[in-house]
Amino acid sequence: MTDAAAYTPPKVWTWNRASGGRFASINRPVAGATHEQALPVGRHPLQLYSLGTPNGVKVTVMLEELLALGHEGAEYDAWLIRINEGQQFGSGFVAVNPNSKIPALLDRSGPQAVRVFESGAILMYLSEKFGGAFLPHPSVNGGAARAEALSWLFWQMGSAPFLGGGFGHFYAYAPTKQEYPIDRYAMEVKRQLDVLDRRLAEQPYVAGDSYTIADMAIWPWYGALAKGQLYGAGEFLSVHEYGHVIRWADEIARRPAVQRGRKVNRTFGEPASQLHERHDASDFDTQTQDKVAAP
Repeated sequence: MTDAAAYTPPKVWTWNRASGGRFASINRPVAGATHEQALPVGRHPLQLYSLGTPNGVKVTVMLEELLALGHEGAEYDAWLIRINEGQQFGSGFVAVNPNSKIPALLDRSGPQAVRVFESGAILMYLSEKFGGAFLPHPSVNGGAARAEALSWLFWQMGSAPFLGGGFGHFYAYAPTKQEYPIDRYAMEVKRQLDVLDRRLAEQPYVAGDSYTIADMAIWPWYGALAKGQLYGAGEFLSVHEYGHVIRWADEIARRPAVQRGRKVNRTFGEPASQLHERHDASDFDTQTQDKVAAP
């Protein structure tokens, strides 16, 4: 143990506004809106409010895959939510997602708008809305194929706090580096990579022979990690050891819909990799940043 000093928790925890490191300005122990801010609305039934982080990429990849299948009803407006500026705490966003996290989806295709939040829920909602796309039907293999896909989808949802909120925070974002939390979360993330690598040694995709919403959920996190694109932790975690994950990550990255979806709401990296807002398929051709939707 090499921590500079031991920490004794107080009898009753209180919020220290000065703590929190890089995200101190947006982290708080209470919910609800901090300011009035209406959300913009474009011309498509599906309105996505998001950012090109791994959780946001899941949904834009799904939407682009649906469009590639010919589902015209999957056309969408993708609005940028700048979480470092606290836009997720605006009243309009909180009305769509009371948890103030991206992504959030508003489906205005019916007589009453439907809000959907949590990335895994959005993937399932979109699959069911478009005839079970990218999710095996309950009749396939007596429901086993669907159960496998959903199990891996929820595996990712359950692992995200360890990878993002745990390892990513303490390794990349914490104001001080401490051995215990980094070791604890590095161990768990490597275990999860091994779980995934062993599975992909048996099957081409995580749920079996077919590409599903489970792959869409896992790829932006563990695919990026295995390719050394997340938290700058590739060498630290020896990601080269997970050859099956790398093979799978490369295969998914070659899909045109994935390449498009990865650009949407992205605000970092090379300018050519960013499309801050997406309101029409032609936006990928013009690659215009912060394009405003037509009325």
